[in-house]
Amino acid sequence: MTTSFAARLVPTLGLALQLARRDLRNRYLGSFSGGAWALLQPLVQLAVYTFVFGYIFRQRLPGADAPGYVPFLVVVLWPWTAFAEAVSRATTAIQDNASLIGKVALPRAALVFAPVIASFAIHGIGYLGLLLILLIVGAGIAPSGLILMLPALALLFLFALGLALLLSALQVFVRDIAPALPQLLMLWMFLSPVFYGRYVMPETVRPWFDANPMTGFAEYLRYALLGTPPPGMVALAVSVTAVALALSAGLFTFRRLQRHFEDFL
Repeated sequence: MTTSFAARLVPTLGLALQLARRDLRNRYLGSFSGGAWALLQPLVQLAVYTFVFGYIFRQRLPGADAPGYVPFLVVVLWPWTAFAEAVSRATTAIQDNASLIGKVALPRAALVFAPVIASFAIHGIGYLGLLLILLIVGAGIAPSGLILMLPALALLFLFALGLALLLSALQVFVRDIAPALPQLLMLWMFLSPVFYGRYVMPETVRPWFDANPMTGFAEYLRYALLGTPPPGMVALAVSVTAVALALSAGLFTFRRLQRHFEDFL
C-alpha cells in the first residue's frame, strides 16, 4: 500500500511543480519587474500597513508604535496571505481546468497542488526578503527564528493543501463556494491575531482564541521570530489537529468525488 501511494504521489508532485512553474511564469510574464515583484509587492504593502496601523491607529492599538508594530505585523501577515491566496486560487482549480480534465489523463490532484505550491513559493520569497531586511536593520528578528519558523510554515502549507483539496472537489458540485470564500477568508483574518494580539481583547474573550487554528500559528511565529510569549498547548493542539483533519477530509473527499468531476464540469 505504501509503494502504491508513493507511486501515485511522485508523478502527481512532478506535474504539480511543472504547473506551478508555468503559473508563476505566466503571472509575471510581461511585467517590467518580473520576479522582483515578489519582493516589491510586500514592501509596498508593508509601507501602507505601517502608515495605517503604526501611525494612524497608534492610539487605538496597544503596542502599535513604529517600528515595533512593523515586525509584529510582518511575521504573521505574509504567511496568512500565502495561506489565503493558496486556498482561494486552488478552490477553482478543477473547475478552471475542465477542458483539460476531459481530454487528458492526468492526476487531478496535481491541478490543486500547483496553485498551493505557487502561492507559498512566491509569498515565501517576499516573506524571507522582508525578514532579512528587518534582521539587518535590527528590528528585533531573532536569527534562530528563521529556522524555528519552518515547522509552522510546513504545517500551514499542509493546512492550505487539505482545505484546497476539500473545497476544490466540492466547488465542482456547489458553485457558491468560490464567490463566498474571499469574504469568509477576510472574516477569518480579522478574527485571528494577525493585526493584533489576543492581549488587546477583553479577558473573557481571550480563551476563545484557542479555538481558532490560526492562533497557534500566529503566536508561534511571533514567539520564534520576535521572542514574544509562546503559544499555549491548547492553541498548538488545535492548530495541529486542524491540519490533520483538513488533510484527512480533503484527501478523502477528493478521492471519492473525482470520479464524478467530468459529469458536472
